[in-house]
Amino acid sequence: MKNLIPFDLNGKALLVTGGSGSFGRAFLSYVTKHYTPSRLVVYSRDEQKQFQLAAAYPVENYPYIRFFIGDVRDGARLVQAMNGIDVVVHAAALKHVPVAEYNPIEAVKTNIIGAENVINAAIQNEVGHVIALSTDKAANPINLYGATKLCSDKLFIAGNNLVGGAPTMFSVVRYGNVMGSRGSVVPFFQKLIRENSPYLPITDERMTRFSITLEEGIDFVLHGLNVMRGGEIFIPKIPSLRIMDLVAALAPDYPTKVVGIRPGEKLHESMITPDDSPNTLEFESCYLIRPTNIPKFTGVEWDVLGQTGAAVEEDFHYRSDLNDWWLTKNELATLIEKAGPGKQQ
Repeated sequence: MKNLIPFDLNGKALLVTGGSGSFGRAFLSYVTKHYTPSRLVVYSRDEQKQFQLAAAYPVENYPYIRFFIGDVRDGARLVQAMNGIDVVVHAAALKHVPVAEYNPIEAVKTNIIGAENVINAAIQNEVGHVIALSTDKAANPINLYGATKLCSDKLFIAGNNLVGGAPTMFSVVRYGNVMGSRGSVVPFFQKLIRENSPYLPITDERMTRFSITLEEGIDFVLHGLNVMRGGEIFIPKIPSLRIMDLVAALAPDYPTKVVGIRPGEKLHESMITPDDSPNTLEFESCYLIRPTNIPKFTGVEWDVLGQTGAAVEEDFHYRSDLNDWWLTKNELATLIEKAGPGKQQ
């Protein structure tokens, strides 16, 4: 991704929901290496992971880090946690497609009600910048996880109508599958290989996906924080991968077996649908879907760091199999090695 200019987090009070998850841990590592915030609140419900993180970031070396046990379902706890916070990155979600299909109400409580709670707490505490992480599955969703994240996206965009005189801005970052993150296919395949599974299960040999690394995701979030005015959905320009190329890079001689697409799974993933195209602008590093439901931004020209976005063509579709940027087997092998098994737990 080209020309990403990050938001300066020095001296800022930050809070990341889902702070002990894959993104949260990577975000914590990135921030502590590059910035000195006044406060960094790791907000999550996982006591054990927070305990482990606290041991890795001792208070004598990182006096600005705070570990808050809390669930985004708990609005009162979020209000308490966001007291004095300048920037919120909302990464908490129930993300596993089959789990959400089997436990739909739980996905709704976390991904939708939790989003509402984050919005209300941010406005009440007059947080300046709030950016929510979305997913390619929110575009034209066919599974419950995608549907709940689409609803979450809509809530965050509409949150800009609720701020009144508060300085709070809400925007969304939408990107594809994160290479090596918890729940992604790479650690799943690696686990099967370690256990000497007779084969790697392939849902469909034609399957394609967008791909991004955790580091690239963090860079894009910080860029979004830097350029947001509220109401945007930012979508990075990232490569696609073919599932069979991924298998070849991971374990070229390992047997595979086609097992069929799982409930709620797509053959290809979209990040911008043709229905979004009238409101989509293209920039050098990303696409931006303009809000249509924020009266104060009606007729406003969007620009990113002085660049005026170009309108995409009618019926433009940003879908993984239609992409013109593909990861090669060698590039995939390098990314798999870089992710490493230690980052996938």
